[in-house]
Order: sequence, then C-alpha cells, then structure tokens
Amino acid sequence: MKKNMYSLILSEKVIEEIDRLAEKEGTNRSNLVNQILAEYVSITTPEKRISDIFERIERLFGDDANFPVYRESHDNTLSIKSALSYKYRPTLRYEVELYRAEGGAFGALKVNFRTQSPELLTKLTEFFRYWQRLEEIYVFSFFKNGRINYSLDEYKWTRSLSFPENKRYESEDLSRAISDYVKVFDRLLKKYLADGYSSVRELENDYLAALNGGALII
Repeated sequence: MKKNMYSLILSEKVIEEIDRLAEKEGTNRSNLVNQILAEYVSITTPEKRISDIFERIERLFGDDANFPVYRESHDNTLSIKSALSYKYRPTLRYEVELYRAEGGAFGALKVNFRTQSPELLTKLTEFFRYWQRLEEIYVFSFFKNGRINYSLDEYKWTRSLSFPENKRYESEDLSRAISDYVKVFDRLLKKYLADGYSSVRELENDYLAALNGGALII
C-alpha cells in the first residue's frame, strides 16, 4: 500500500496521547495515526493484515509447550521455537517474516540453528537438501515460473513463501498454511535427525502423505 507525506494540524494534547500510545505499542506516531485512520474508514493496512495473520498462527499453535511462539508488537516477524532431541538439546527457531509490499513472494521462512556439532550440522544440511529436492519435484509446478527461492548459510536455511499461481489465500487460510508447513517440516526433520528413516524413499512417503493431505503448498 503506497504511502505519501501529508501535513495535519492536530492539538498538542492529541499528539501527546498519540506519542504515549505509540511508545507503549512499540511503534511511531505516523504508523499509529495511519492505523487509527485506516480502522476508522474500514481499510486493512498491510501492518494490520500481518498482525491478524500472526495472531491466528499463535492461536493455531495454542498452548503447545513444544512450540513457544513470540513476537514484538508491530513487527513483521514471528518466531517459533522447537527443541531437538539431540545432545545438549539444541533449539531451532522458525522465523516467519511477512512483507508489507505486494507482488512476488509475500514472505520467507527462516530456520535458525546454533550448534557446534559437525554431525548435527551435516544431518541438518542433508535434510535441507532432500527437502528442497522434494519440493522441486512435487511443488514447483504450483508456482509462477515454477520456482521457490532458497538459501543456506552457516546457521540459517531460508525459503521464500509465495501464493500458488492464480490463487490467493485469505488471512485464515494463509495462517493455517504457514502453521501446517512449519509443523510438517519440524516433524519430518526431527524424525530424520533421530534416524527414523531407513531410506530417503521413506522420507519421501511422509512428505507425500502431508502434501496429499493439503499441506505444504505455500
């Protein structure tokens, strides 16, 4: 949603209250005034839509102690933690970032991991590569230009989030799609790290079961 600069004449007391509320909510004067006016004229701003999606995701994960969810007010990022059943119980942090601008990818999923274990790093890297290959085979055709963007660095794997071609999700559908994706990814990753698969084919079967169940198209 395009923004322009405008001049408004407001009373000092109004500004004082706006600034006080903006500080309390962790935003600035312009963003808060924009949100207040948007709500008054029944316009959903990108910031409001992101907040609504994140609130729905938080409800979908509920009180599950295995997936603590947290975010900052007026931020475009939500984090979900997941402990691994591995030596020293390292923690994964799934970071869902949603973009305010329209067009192309609407966000990204980042899987952050901190470990000094060469064995764990190797297995994580293997899983990320297998997962990417499965998506190349079974999911790319659903997206414009048949492409999803990935990156992998020392402590983070990133995947773009996009709408399937000729389809857009409403906030409720999008929240569920993101939540389902994270849950399936986490479940299969943990099973892989626990040597629960005797072959890549078994991993593929679990992936296809989730895909055919309506998850993972995002």
